[in-house]
Amino acid sequence: MRLLSLIGRSEVLFQKDILSREPEISAIVGNSRFLVLGGAGSIGQAVTKEIFKRNPLKLHVVDISENNMVELVRDIRSSFGYIDGEFKTFALDIGSVEYDAFIKADGKYDYVLNLSALKHVRSEKDPFTLMRMIEVNVFNTDKTLSQSIKNGVKKYFCVSTDKAANPVNMMGASKRIMEMFLMRRSEDISISTARFANVAFSDGSLLHGFNQRIQKRQPIVAPSDIKRYFVTPQESGELCLMSCLFGENRDIFFPKLSESLHLISFADIAIKYLEQLGYEAYLCHSEEEARQLVNPLTEEKKWPCYFTKSDTTGEKDFEEFYTDQETLDLNSFDNLGVIKNPLTIERSKLELFEEKISNLRNEGEWEKEDIVDLFHVMIPDFGHKETGKYLDSKM
Repeated sequence: MRLLSLIGRSEVLFQKDILSREPEISAIVGNSRFLVLGGAGSIGQAVTKEIFKRNPLKLHVVDISENNMVELVRDIRSSFGYIDGEFKTFALDIGSVEYDAFIKADGKYDYVLNLSALKHVRSEKDPFTLMRMIEVNVFNTDKTLSQSIKNGVKKYFCVSTDKAANPVNMMGASKRIMEMFLMRRSEDISISTARFANVAFSDGSLLHGFNQRIQKRQPIVAPSDIKRYFVTPQESGELCLMSCLFGENRDIFFPKLSESLHLISFADIAIKYLEQLGYEAYLCHSEEEARQLVNPLTEEKKWPCYFTKSDTTGEKDFEEFYTDQETLDLNSFDNLGVIKNPLTIERSKLELFEEKISNLRNEGEWEKEDIVDLFHVMIPDFGHKETGKYLDSKM
């Protein structure tokens, strides 16, 4: 499938920056030891491949998904073969005592890249998944940072999100709070991160769902009024690696907007996607109509689609990689922008957040409103919009 054309592009984003620095990238990777956390997710796999193909001295990959880890190894062996350095994978939960024992037994790395996250807006629908999002996105990050400092790691990278800029949903806000915790640790270790667009056809994404709907002969449903920026899986890996290797302390990398990177709606991608498969999109007026028409329409090389306006909690009207208050460097790279952050630590807020979340967890019960109110304390201009509707209520 021609991925670039599906997301409305004809050129890859970061080729000039990668090619101009390839000797330096390969030299650093070839003489370094890496730990990739969350390495079996879509972005984690892309980052792992970018490191592996440049022959690192050591590459350890940790992920909670045993099945995805198996596929990652098969993919790497089938694509690149083997390296002289040490390559091992570990099916571990970063928040577990088993992971802590693993770090205690080894822990010797030059670079730690954390790609683990709860990334879905739908994760804010209930207070229990929301609390796990905080644990994964904020406290697991802070824990692995503390361990990296203790073990003398040279550089720590973790992925943020474009949704952390002026956040309107809990996922984006959790990543913004994570960035605040990173700032505190940046006094003791060099940290960089990245905000970037949707990764096209990443696991669990709406576009990945298109593949599933076709395989299961089900209708395609997408919002017609939501437009997003998209990068390919390989571009996501390149962006993370560039930030990890070349980002200065507290830098946030992001893709520069250009003719090669522009907004496109999910509905437009769905139409292009079906065209590549040899189908014409047939627009339906309801979910029920779309379900009923699958079999008769596919006989005519048409596919039922139901395109609607978005009305669910947490959807942002537009995407942005930075705010008006952030300082930008748009000259160091051709297609990468850099947010330059001064050292600003809001210690009292961070301590309050730790205390409040710890108290809620120790009590063993909490409401979503408890967490939303705390997020507003952490981010006073948090533009959370509660509509009472969530993505799980739709096809």
